[in-house]
Amino acid sequence: MKSFMEIVEEIKDIISQEIPGKKVFDKDIADVLGITQMNFATMKKRDKIPFTELLDFCASKSISINWLLYGQAPESLVETTNRFYMVRYFSDISASAGGGSDTDNEEYESLELSENFIDILGGKNELKNVEAIKVSGDSMEPTFSYDDIVFINRQKNDLSRGGVFVIRTEHGLFIKRISKRIDGKIDIISDNKEYSKMTLYPQEIELIGRVVGKFGSVD
Repeated sequence: MKSFMEIVEEIKDIISQEIPGKKVFDKDIADVLGITQMNFATMKKRDKIPFTELLDFCASKSISINWLLYGQAPESLVETTNRFYMVRYFSDISASAGGGSDTDNEEYESLELSENFIDILGGKNELKNVEAIKVSGDSMEPTFSYDDIVFINRQKNDLSRGGVFVIRTEHGLFIKRISKRIDGKIDIISDNKEYSKMTLYPQEIELIGRVVGKFGSVD
């Protein structure tokens, strides 16, 4: 990483292009970054880099922070950056593989996935439909275990071929293997044979989406 004064010199070059013919001083850089001259002098002495102020400056000038801090050209970062993708991860929401679980908390964090894992989830075009939650309980073992992160495609709601789905019933949110019967009812099956099969009418189930993967393996 560049030193504080190396970064200051880069900023001086940028500012001088905007006001040709005018010499740019340290106090001008302090003003541009929104730092008092006293704090600027302290940072200069201690080689302390004001990251927040630099991020704001780069955003206002459409400059890559990596270029300013490390001298990396933006185009050198594109290929690496494009190999990673984000999906919404509702870390406070658990689908029960047991006695029922749910929460009304809609807060989520971004979960970073590699390009190889994206193929498991159906490709880049499907990412907008994919969300991640946690598993709670043991009724789907060995397929899914407690605290596994599972990925749900909300647009995949065809039960005709069965599969593992996240559903909501009056008892909460569940991750179960689903099979549609000839009589129209729905069998809700646990992979753990210690748990009994349930049978419900379609109107008793809210289908959230099909489970398309988890960290470590593919369903």
